[in-house]
Amino acid sequence: QVQLVESGGGSVQAGGSLRLSCVASGPIYNSMGWFRQAPGKEREFVARISRSGSSRDIADSVKGRFTISRDNAKNTVYLQMNSLKPEDTAIYYCARRTGAGLGVTDFDSWGQGTQVTVSS
Repeated sequence: QVQLVESGGGSVQAGGSLRLSCVASGPIYNSMGWFRQAPGKEREFVARISRSGSSRDIADSVKGRFTISRDNAKNTVYLQMNSLKPEDTAIYYCARRTGAGLGVTDFDSWGQGTQVTVSS
């Protein structure tokens, strides 16, 4: 099973930006996704990108602010987060898509996550 390692999280003020990276232990031939989980809440979908990068899905809550991309030569998926808000505070996870939907059960190989904290 592929191993995924996220990085790039941190603490920023509202309106700031961060770029998260997710490095895979080997080539990924699947769509990849980002999810987040805030304290006391369920893990929620953020973004998905196809293997070629030609197709993307973005959650309404982050549309226009977050962008997902990938570099298959580097086995890496990125999440560019701009205009961050306090409600974006969460642990962010990347995962490999194995199902047809965008729910948690449609993904596997979860990384350990990276913390993003946005202060007002």
